[in-house]
Amino acid sequence: MKYGSLIPLRKNDVLRHLKGNVACLCLFRKNTVLSEVTRYRAAILQKPIPSFQVVYKKHTLTLDDLLTLADQNWLNDQVMNMYGELIMESSHHKVHFLNSFFHRQLMTKGYDGVKRWTKQVDLFSKRLLLVPIHLEVHWCLVTADINILKYLMTEAKEKKQTAFESGWTEVPQQTNENDCGVFVLEYSRCLALTRPLHFSQKDIPKIRKRIYKELCDCKLHEQD
Repeated sequence: MKYGSLIPLRKNDVLRHLKGNVACLCLFRKNTVLSEVTRYRAAILQKPIPSFQVVYKKHTLTLDDLLTLADQNWLNDQVMNMYGELIMESSHHKVHFLNSFFHRQLMTKGYDGVKRWTKQVDLFSKRLLLVPIHLEVHWCLVTADINILKYLMTEAKEKKQTAFESGWTEVPQQTNENDCGVFVLEYSRCLALTRPLHFSQKDIPKIRKRIYKELCDCKLHEQD
């Protein structure tokens, strides 16, 4: 009940779990297990469990929202924005994560359409600004740091720091069409908490599960 369910309860799942934990799963015990599973599933159909929700500040996530973290689904705005809130909390509000609707509003209505969005926020006191952007079928991230790129490049040239002149470290790259939202959240987390970007496409299934649990717990966890 606490974490909802990303995996439906199936008889094969139960038997596979028991085989790994029970030395001898005889026919009698197997039949007992299967009858219990059948009885439990019938009880759920007769009396559905209450709607699962996670509520944190102004954010509410349903199980449908959380299920966007399953498999290779695309993340929705609700998941993006609540996770952004958790990132701000973990950074002690030295980082500001703008709502995922901000860019859309800015592009359609200009500054006047978003000027009230930061009425209670002093952006210039922040160390980092994170702006998730949804481009129809793709999530991307814009970051603004107090160190301006043009200044750094000019300074590097002046001080003959050729390593900085030649470019910047490449960030982890997405290799499919489904995980852009997860990459955006993991970039945001690492940048906000000043962690190295040491992850790749193969880590995404594990990251999805961690984000799911963090959203349910309403706090970020230490990474494994």
